[in-house]
Amino acid sequence: MFSLGGSYLLYYFASGSDGWGTTNHGAFVSPPATTTELGWPQPESRNWRLWVVADNQCDLRCGQKVKDLRALHILLNKEADRVRRGITLNGQDSAAAILPEAFPKLMRINLTGTRAVGEGVYIIDPNGNLVFHYALDENPKFILDDLKTLLKLSQIG
Repeated sequence: MFSLGGSYLLYYFASGSDGWGTTNHGAFVSPPATTTELGWPQPESRNWRLWVVADNQCDLRCGQKVKDLRALHILLNKEADRVRRGITLNGQDSAAAILPEAFPKLMRINLTGTRAVGEGVYIIDPNGNLVFHYALDENPKFILDDLKTLLKLSQIG
């Protein structure tokens, strides 16, 4: 009886403190969304995705984030084969997106769905679920930490 009451008190007081919660840096995508809802063409492979979404033209922040994600992809080492990178420029055909010759492995993704997503960086699981969202000016180390954790724990992709 005492252990049950002690457990309840520990849970009650610990959940109210600052030390309780998740260890991820990104914000969970809410409400949940999938690539199918966004009108994203079905990918040919089941990989994790790092996806940059920018409004209209890829400005300095967007260009820097694309460069950061390429460096982040390299830092994944042996796990790099499990991750693909992509970009969507809202309001513009992303097939003509930034510097195609400088980023040959960067997928240009045109969305045809009615649901819109905000500007930022997204991590997408192999099933097409948007998992985390980051602002364009987010520290790339935080994205790398979250992605490494997801890859380590994932049984898919």
